[in-house]
Amino acid sequence: MASASITAGSAGRTTAGHPPPEVAALVRGSRPRKRWRYVAVFGEELHLCAAHVDIGPARQTFWALLERGSGRLRERTRLLPRRGEVRLVHGGERDGAGALRIADRGRGVQLDLALFEQAGIEALCAHGSQQVWTRKQGGIRARGTLALDGGPAREVEALAVIDDTCGHHARVTEWRWSAGVGVARDGRAVAWNLVSGVNDPPTGSERAIWIEGVPGEPAPVSFAEDLTCVTFAGGEQLSFAAEAERARRDRLVLLESEYRAPFGAFSGALPGGIELASGSGVMEHHRARW
Repeated sequence: MASASITAGSAGRTTAGHPPPEVAALVRGSRPRKRWRYVAVFGEELHLCAAHVDIGPARQTFWALLERGSGRLRERTRLLPRRGEVRLVHGGERDGAGALRIADRGRGVQLDLALFEQAGIEALCAHGSQQVWTRKQGGIRARGTLALDGGPAREVEALAVIDDTCGHHARVTEWRWSAGVGVARDGRAVAWNLVSGVNDPPTGSERAIWIEGVPGEPAPVSFAEDLTCVTFAGGEQLSFAAEAERARRDRLVLLESEYRAPFGAFSGALPGGIELASGSGVMEHHRARW
């Protein structure tokens, strides 16, 4: 990459394409496995996300769709998922492409997207007494159809980020995270995955910035407490303007989860002084006891 502030690789990253067997075990030590696939799609007219989450034997799904023109946010979280309501297919299972499908009549959403996945970047990081494996993909193409409220299907073409994570996180876990896509002022396509609080050692982290599809690892970043910006080690900053926010608090017998996850627009600069002409994405603050 052009900037010395973003390195092209780190010894702590992996290229296996899947978590090691010990990280994939249902229980390791006293810790249950947490595993999820999260997909977020960012376009001029809509932002959306969906996920499958497993915590030990328990499962959860959620999805959200922001219509940017009207500001309407539709969403649903199910602690007892319904078959077929949210479907996430990994790349290779359908003609080499992944897929995201949402079929929720109650919320008036019928979505079917192909995800043209790439290798992404992988990291294996210590967390508490155990380890967490993750693979991130940034700026991949998403294409398909969306129908709202029983109306006709319309074409959707946008860019996506994908987060596959598996591991035995510490009992109490807290992180701030951002992912997004954009265009630099010089016309280059950019995407990012930035985090503080988990999988964030100085090198070998899950932090990644893609320039024209080529990933590099920036130095550790810091987040504003109110999620209004991310600051890089060299002083560059991404500023964030929220358009809508997902927020939820669950307090169960053995599990607590509290998060904010606003969608919105980004401006500012990436390391090396790469100025954004436009940017869209998500910020998140999540605290869990699990």
